[in-house]
Amino acid sequence: SFYTRRCITEDLSWSLVTVPPLTELCLQHIAHNFENNPILNDLLPEHQKKVVEKLSTSLPLTVTANTVSHEEYWKRCCMERWQVCDVSNYGDSWKRMFFERHLESILKFFIPNTTDPEQVLELIPLCKGYVRKLEINQFLPPLQVDPKEEGHDLSDAEDEAETGEVYKHHYNLKELITSLPHLEELHLIYDVKSCGMNFEWNLFNFTELDCSNLASAMKMCRNLKVFKLTRSKVDDDKIKLLARNLQHHPCLLELDLSHNLIRDHGAQALGKLISHSRLETLNLCNNQICHLGAQALAQGLAESSTLTSLNLRLNFVEDKGGEAIGRALLTNTSLKCLHLGSNNLSEPTAAVFSQVLAQNTSLTSINFSCNHLGLDGGKQLLAGLANNKTLTKLDLRHAEVEQETDFLIHEIVWANREAVRLAPLQHPSTEPL
Repeated sequence: SFYTRRCITEDLSWSLVTVPPLTELCLQHIAHNFENNPILNDLLPEHQKKVVEKLSTSLPLTVTANTVSHEEYWKRCCMERWQVCDVSNYGDSWKRMFFERHLESILKFFIPNTTDPEQVLELIPLCKGYVRKLEINQFLPPLQVDPKEEGHDLSDAEDEAETGEVYKHHYNLKELITSLPHLEELHLIYDVKSCGMNFEWNLFNFTELDCSNLASAMKMCRNLKVFKLTRSKVDDDKIKLLARNLQHHPCLLELDLSHNLIRDHGAQALGKLISHSRLETLNLCNNQICHLGAQALAQGLAESSTLTSLNLRLNFVEDKGGEAIGRALLTNTSLKCLHLGSNNLSEPTAAVFSQVLAQNTSLTSINFSCNHLGLDGGKQLLAGLANNKTLTKLDLRHAEVEQETDFLIHEIVWANREAVRLAPLQHPSTEPL
């Protein structure tokens, strides 16, 4: 008889574990077909997480924007696109960071009359729930067309060159920003980065049309709290238009117009704005405001009950302006921080502020750096500080104050600062358990 011998080969590495469960196969299929059939909200939370982990970051925003809320996915989108990602600047929300930076990048490279406006407008329904702040540090002008190529005669070209306005206007933000209901901060610089050999002065102009469009947009942005328009050659006429539209704004708290071309007439419009708004912070650093403008700002300050910070560094207010601001602070009880550095101030301003320091109980910080207060000016300030308990910072660097006076002033201010720091420890709040 013949005996048949059977040999059974066995794969020792094989196990039931290697067979994917049906659930896993379904989740893989959902992730693979997500663009055509974005099922997510109907899944269990743990299954949602597994699908999101498998999703590609190159999926169209029309699919993911209002479907995927998982921060892990948007973190991947951000990290793959940008080298530096500080989510703390975006309320610790990766999704907010992605949509704000994505929208900013489109706006920075938008070329009027060339780029399709739909590129921006189609984003609105996708990003409007997440955008709270926009920082746009570049606005490109339209491409300049060679008149010869367009068949224009020379006289037409000369006319266009004279008006100059043809090639200067920028993207109109109005339709976009008025459609973003959660927009609270807007930082704009009408500038061109890295223009290289194509440098022209008209690349850096903030035109009347730009200003008119922006002013009407600001008026309609009812939730805007912070508005910054810096380094954009904003002059008196333009600031008067902007101030008029912001005068009764219900939410605006901070206005930064530093590094512009604002003179006295513009400052007068801003003085009126201070007294007719809820503004808390006004930054006018590095403009061209002289004593008349400072006097107008002082009048607004005397009537304001909300402004807490005023920055006039690097202007030309001189003693007539400095004294006016000082006199306003004898009645104003809201201002806490005042910067008057580099304004050609001398002893008469210090004399008025000696009285301010003796009477005002709301000011905590004053900066007089880079002025000419002199020996007498320093002594006046020291005398005013004798019984002051609220000032915790007084900057007198390069103010030509005597060294000993500066030391005595520093001691008083330091003691005030220590008293403020220790106050909560001495009187801890007794909250019910």
